[in-house]
Amino acid sequence: MEKVKVRLQPIVSRINLPTVLKTAVLPGDSKEALFIATQVGEIFYIRDGSLRTFLDIRPRIIKLGTSEAGVSGGGYDERGLLGLAFHPEFYYYGLFYLHYSVAGTQGPSALPESFSPNPCDPKTLNRRWINRETQYNHIDTVEEWILPLNGQPQKRRTLLNLRRPFFNHNGVNSLNFSPETGKLILTTGDGGAGYDPFNLSQNDIEIAGKIIEIDVAKNTFIQNLPIVTRFHELPVPIQETLTVIAKGVRNIPGISFQRYSNQYIKYAGNVGQDLVESIFSFVHYKPIPVTQLVQAFLMKYEMDQEGFINFGWRGWEGIFPTSIIGGCSENSSLDEKIAAYYNEAIRTSVRRIQPLTSYFHKDQRPDKFGGTALTGVQAYIGNRISGLTGSVVFTDLARKEESRSPARGVLAYTRIRTDCKLNDFSVIQTDYQFGSKSAYYVSLGSNLNQSTLYLGVYGSMKVTDFNQGTIFEIIP
Repeated sequence: MEKVKVRLQPIVSRINLPTVLKTAVLPGDSKEALFIATQVGEIFYIRDGSLRTFLDIRPRIIKLGTSEAGVSGGGYDERGLLGLAFHPEFYYYGLFYLHYSVAGTQGPSALPESFSPNPCDPKTLNRRWINRETQYNHIDTVEEWILPLNGQPQKRRTLLNLRRPFFNHNGVNSLNFSPETGKLILTTGDGGAGYDPFNLSQNDIEIAGKIIEIDVAKNTFIQNLPIVTRFHELPVPIQETLTVIAKGVRNIPGISFQRYSNQYIKYAGNVGQDLVESIFSFVHYKPIPVTQLVQAFLMKYEMDQEGFINFGWRGWEGIFPTSIIGGCSENSSLDEKIAAYYNEAIRTSVRRIQPLTSYFHKDQRPDKFGGTALTGVQAYIGNRISGLTGSVVFTDLARKEESRSPARGVLAYTRIRTDCKLNDFSVIQTDYQFGSKSAYYVSLGSNLNQSTLYLGVYGSMKVTDFNQGTIFEIIP
């Protein structure tokens, strides 16, 4: 693939950890502003070079990165303000949508100990999430807000309240509108803990591990919406607003749409476990109404899922059957991979879609890299960076090469092959000198017509290390 070089042009610095980067035209304005949502709960926008506050919901956000959160790593956290989306007619009606982890909802988590599957111990392969109302980590909410003319943003209604089993895999950049259907897309992870201990992602009735469409045009208002984990626990009027596009999701940094002829290619990444990061693409899909999923669950029959998208997790980690990695006693420099869920890998082998591209946590090939975690996927149809036109660009948190310190994120790209087979990828070379500071690539975004790309970089892995974020525009 063609070698592409870009420059990173700083736009704003010293902000908190940026989770969402996207543009919108404010009501009454004439040009796009760049909006930046931070994990701690601030939303800023940049207009004519100046940074302004759009909304600050920090009091509504769960306390992040603290020891009582049951989070190891002292300050690392995957909760907070995770999604921001503007209604396609935001300019006229001022409607926008938020996904965040709610203050004061901290629980003990669904398992008291760390989880690892053991093929020799069937109990570890068949765990169940019981006592859900007491054994959970936190509650996430999806809300509709409105920006009145000459007023401050205010909450209009709650769309979903979700009880989450663990602190991680809640999705990020998790709300996006489909230009194809006009519906709000919620991308939610499998609930966390690694290896999806309860296999929520393949269970049709579980909300975790899915890509969900929400028909906000139905304008359904329900006071005191229940806090749920499964679709059948939702009130029927809410069920009627939901369809499910995909399952088998581990954790997903949003969905990106690329117009091609008279249809849209959908791109979505699946963050890996220990071996591989994957980016999937699909054009045609057959969403299943949640009311049908609930009926099948209650009547105990299996639905026809022809055309339903399945990313394969937890049986498959991208192109590999999900594996447990163990050290080799004879040679500490080597390791062995054991299939974690052999029967599940067989069951989903023909139902899953293949990735568009994969990259690996260990890769000795020249011009490649060892990845850590996929953090952004974005279609690019601009012409300024000619080598990237029509491609899908993605970011990895940090190169895994142990010799490299401080940390450096990675920018790369791939394309769809005409024969639809797995494609290679190419690292995008950048010119920016970060000096002695770490530079984790934490978010990727674009403007409305996908002709400009934005990159969010953070100087720490800890949400408790404040004001270490920089937003760049990616330019030729």
